[in-house]
Amino acid sequence: MKLLMVLVLAALPLYCYAASGCPLLEDVISKTINPEVSKTAYREVLQEFIEDDATANAIDELKECFLNQTDENLQNIEAFMQLIYDSTLCELF
Repeated sequence: MKLLMVLVLAALPLYCYAASGCPLLEDVISKTINPEVSKTAYREVLQEFIEDDATANAIDELKECFLNQTDENLQNIEAFMQLIYDSTLCELF
């Protein structure tokens, strides 16, 4: 059991290198920021997490907030996310 734990802990940094460590989270964030992704397509990506109309409306409003941003703001958000992924605080994960 200890050997398995050592192997998992050794492999985790390689899996999480230069990213959040969660491909689903990264995909959702990139689709949130991308102005070419419509609200309908965005909702389809998150369909498995939508349980009711209130959640669907919240997802639409979130995407709408990003659709109303300038390209410069969206590029800054993308750069900010990369800084978070590369930060020393995220190295632990």
